[in-house]
Amino acid sequence: MDHIKIECPVCEWEPDGGPHWNCTCGHAWNTFDTGGISPNCKERWKDTQCPACSQWSPHIDWYKGLDEAIKQQIREALEKEVYVLR
Repeated sequence: MDHIKIECPVCEWEPDGGPHWNCTCGHAWNTFDTGGISPNCKERWKDTQCPACSQWSPHIDWYKGLDEAIKQQIREALEKEVYVLR
């Protein structure tokens, strides 16, 4: 891996670090700070909506420059069930 870049896979918009994503619990945050997991309720978002073009894409597809083997391992991990203790 030489360089990892985060951008929308549809329109190539690049996140600026702002809290552009809202969870169903009402929390707003930068989803890339937490890998798509709400820091408030711990809900995991497999897909991420672009604030610029409004299209939904798998969260992992926003990361450009990841080795394909690592990307596949992450996809498989994201498919596993997660239990949140509250």
